[in-house]
Amino acid sequence: MSRLAVVQTRAKTGLDAPAVSVEVHLSAGLPALNMVGLPEAAVRESKDRVRSAILNSGFEFPVSRITVNLAPADLPKEGGRFDLPIALGILAASGQLKPESLAGYEFLGELALSGALRPITGSLPASIACSQSAHTLLLPQMNAQAAALCPDARVLGAENLLGVCAHLTGNQHLTEATCNRNESPVDYPDLLDVKGQQQAKRGLMTAAAGAHHLIFYGPPGTGKTMLASRLPGILPEMNDHEALEVAAIHTLSSYSQPPSWKQRPFRNPHHTASAVALVGGGSVIYTH
Repeated sequence: MSRLAVVQTRAKTGLDAPAVSVEVHLSAGLPALNMVGLPEAAVRESKDRVRSAILNSGFEFPVSRITVNLAPADLPKEGGRFDLPIALGILAASGQLKPESLAGYEFLGELALSGALRPITGSLPASIACSQSAHTLLLPQMNAQAAALCPDARVLGAENLLGVCAHLTGNQHLTEATCNRNESPVDYPDLLDVKGQQQAKRGLMTAAAGAHHLIFYGPPGTGKTMLASRLPGILPEMNDHEALEVAAIHTLSSYSQPPSWKQRPFRNPHHTASAVALVGGGSVIYTH
């Protein structure tokens, strides 16, 4: 029986999805599950979710000393996205799954106590990174359609841990998710509806034609938001690369795909929002 298993997954750092190896080792000693590799609180709590999910899915939870390492160790790990790879690593290390069946796959997903898979955020950046590594991404069913927006990715969606294991053992095959983009025409606010404001409209057209930045400044009620909301309507249609990037940003805060493919986003923050609230706090860039 193999006592060591390695499962591939992805972390989330903004639009990047760096690779993470989940290493699970079973050894002699008092039963315990120790997790290392800079896990944050939600990741550390996965030990209880994983244990219940494995038992409620009809598998055995090994009575051994279990060490889980999330490598690289200096990359912060957050969220419940590591539940599924940790559970599969425990099953493979205990001999309930063949370790070689995990080759060529990357796994993401939060586990419910029943073994059901709950959706995670950031599925599309992970899908893009998986396609570049020529790996198949297996994740919750609710994330599959959004992850399949990457045309080069092979994405499989599953409802629960039992379905994932059945696919890996060859007893039941999961259906590959297909790219289903909503390419219906977008109805942007029309610049022709604006009466007057000739100087401001000329500035909008100049910015749109030359891809320049633009700032409106003036007292409330002078039409700044009204004019700005009409900028997407005079910009050229996004190409596939731009649309994919916008969709990836959308999935960072949502489980589903954007409402319309190639729709240029427009954000209207509250007028009392501070500069810090608009820009956000500092971030650390991790490169490996």
